[in-house]
Amino acid sequence: MQVTYDPHTDTLTIILRDGPVNESDEEKPGLILDYDAQGDIVSLEVLDASRRVADPTEMIYRIASTL
Repeated sequence: MQVTYDPHTDTLTIILRDGPVNESDEEKPGLILDYDAQGDIVSLEVLDASRRVADPTEMIYRIASTL
């Protein structure tokens, strides 16, 4: 998984897996989901990220504990 914030375009991109994108859909204004040929999500893009995300330059990664 890879997360990139581009301050020039104000776009936050989250790549879940490598591979070609077969289709892209703007599910909601400013949220683009990319799918592979099997219909699985490959990545997502958040447009105008600085106003949609608390801080697009910071990321906290946690693994949920299992009880």
